[in-house]
Amino acid sequence: MRSLPAWARVYILCVALAGAVCCAPALGARTPWPAVALLAVLYAACEQITRCRFVGRRAPRGLGTFFPVLLAGVFLLPPSAAALVAVPGALLSRVDRHPRWVRRLWRAAQLALAARVSAWVYAVLGGPAACAAPDFPYVLGPAGAAVLAFSCVLTVLDGGVLATAERMPVRSAWRGLFARSLAPVAVHGLAGLMMAVLWTSPYGPAAALLVLLPMGVSCWLFAQYHRERAAHQATIRALVQAVDIKDRYTRGHSERVGRASVMIARELGMDDERVEVLRFAGILHDVGKLGVPTRLLRKEGPLTPEERRVIELHPEYGHEIVRGIGFLGEARAAILHHHERIDGSGYPYGLAGRQIPECARVVAVADAFDAMTSTRSYRRARPVPAALEELSRCAGAQFDPAMVSALARALASQGWHPGVTSDVPEQGGVGAGAMVSAPAARGSAAR
Repeated sequence: MRSLPAWARVYILCVALAGAVCCAPALGARTPWPAVALLAVLYAACEQITRCRFVGRRAPRGLGTFFPVLLAGVFLLPPSAAALVAVPGALLSRVDRHPRWVRRLWRAAQLALAARVSAWVYAVLGGPAACAAPDFPYVLGPAGAAVLAFSCVLTVLDGGVLATAERMPVRSAWRGLFARSLAPVAVHGLAGLMMAVLWTSPYGPAAALLVLLPMGVSCWLFAQYHRERAAHQATIRALVQAVDIKDRYTRGHSERVGRASVMIARELGMDDERVEVLRFAGILHDVGKLGVPTRLLRKEGPLTPEERRVIELHPEYGHEIVRGIGFLGEARAAILHHHERIDGSGYPYGLAGRQIPECARVVAVADAFDAMTSTRSYRRARPVPAALEELSRCAGAQFDPAMVSALARALASQGWHPGVTSDVPEQGGVGAGAMVSAPAARGSAAR
């Protein structure tokens, strides 16, 4: 607890006290203890199962918590009793990071608050009576409102802990949290409603437990997908680390190019799958440096024509390195063609205009932008406006104007937060950054 910032300790303590206040009324004699106990045991068991190595110990947030049982409690129990369901399972759950007891306490209080608020919303809208009928067209309204309330509470509390404990900027702490939490909570809420309806039917709780089987299978399948995705990320991370070790002066460049590529892709309205591909392309665009002699990458001073020709082979080396990695898709074309130019004077094949794949035109702009705005051993970083001005000047000859305009719009709305800079003092000089024409070439390295 002492390792946490003071504001984080105060925040977590306040949430824990609020969770205790939510649960306190359930300690009275009118609480349906058999139902509370059964649901609490089910939730605790599901917490252990979904966090085991076989199902997906490293699953993302939202999978590790089995919301159907919690939401079934929301639909079946009084608000304070629903808040109690999550507490034993959260306090007994496995936690990988320290301080473990603080994280368990936080999760228990967070879920208790979310269950309490959503159960209150459900009760106010007449959900219990409609569920007991059951009147399905009507009960979906209160259930949907309860799911929204549950997601909202999780979002508000998660954003608060990110801002206080993780010291994330307030303006970005809550960004995207609600959208990411709503989908799993909505799906699990439907399963929880089915459990509640079957629970109150003549078939009783035993029938309600059958709902957990397909939900468990779906969680297992999602965990397999997540493990595969994690393997993809590990593959990319290993390649990037290898490049950073070999060409140390560009440390962090690959991640920033991936970030700028995503900004351009989203501004162009690409779907999520293509955005992810563009991120991979940006991160791996210079992986071909692994095939270039280290002495050339770290050479101080200008390159000879022969040395430059060797450097210009790195897109083809990169394409060969990633040829067999199927999940990269069209990112392979971006790796091969990100040094082509709109006027046909680029390399390795001298493609022009629309002959250059769209993903390569995106990465070319992102690469040049980061090369100009990063501090290198031989020159200081350019301000973002100056870099955009240079990109605009070269648009139509070296860069696709549509990509330059998309980057300018994205930066105007989101700003640029590089996070990692490559200004760490290193031996070696020019490196292999983006090849930008005329004045830009002198400032951003033609390698």
